[in-house]
Amino acid sequence: MLTERLAVTALRVVLAVLFAVLIPFETLSLPGQFAYLARQNPDEAYLRWPSTAVTVFWVVCVQVVIVATWKLLTLVRRDRIFTEGALVWVDVIVWAIAAAWLTLVGVFLWVGLRADDPGPIVAFFLMTAGVTVLGLLMVVMRALLRQATTLRTDMEAVI
Repeated sequence: MLTERLAVTALRVVLAVLFAVLIPFETLSLPGQFAYLARQNPDEAYLRWPSTAVTVFWVVCVQVVIVATWKLLTLVRRDRIFTEGALVWVDVIVWAIAAAWLTLVGVFLWVGLRADDPGPIVAFFLMTAGVTVLGLLMVVMRALLRQATTLRTDMEAVI
């Protein structure tokens, strides 16, 4: 029990730090980086705002996953993880990953059709594959949580 409590606390600290770092990243760094690139490459300046919007959207998806994970950790600490309420937060994670994946596939296709260098294509393929694995893993974990919730509910009814 002590190990679980320490793990939950450590994960919460990491999540809080990550969330705090992502705020200036999405509000200052990303817009500033794309503004700089637009000044350096005027021929591609039209990509400034779409690139900013898509990358900020990805960061927001990560922040949604962080908040949902925090909520799940709260349920773990209260021994309420095997409830319907936990499934809602897992669904939030799945949908955030799905939204990020859809936009990533769109960017991958757009870059892939215009790239003259295989480097960006390979990089976007690897990112898409990674997010695909993460999303499918969350779907499997959701199914496992659903089964465990059903079993716990049945056990509580018997007892």
